[in-house]
Amino acid sequence: MMRAYAVVVEQADGNLSAYVPDLPGCITVGDSLEEIAHNIQEAIDLYLEDLIEDGQSIPEPTTVAIMASPSNLQEVA
Repeated sequence: MMRAYAVVVEQADGNLSAYVPDLPGCITVGDSLEEIAHNIQEAIDLYLEDLIEDGQSIPEPTTVAIMASPSNLQEVA
């Protein structure tokens, strides 16, 4: 079965960082979205390989990500 994990990408000082909420400690950094996408896929693969090697079960994805835009925001003075 194909699992798809949510990945959170954040702007950091001078680069990007990414993490997978459902896989604690599965993180990466990069200079571009393309680099982040490559690095986080590699990090996920290695994380899951380690779980399998240690005889642990692979967690089901539970985090759901949505994109939302603020509507009708008012500036607070």
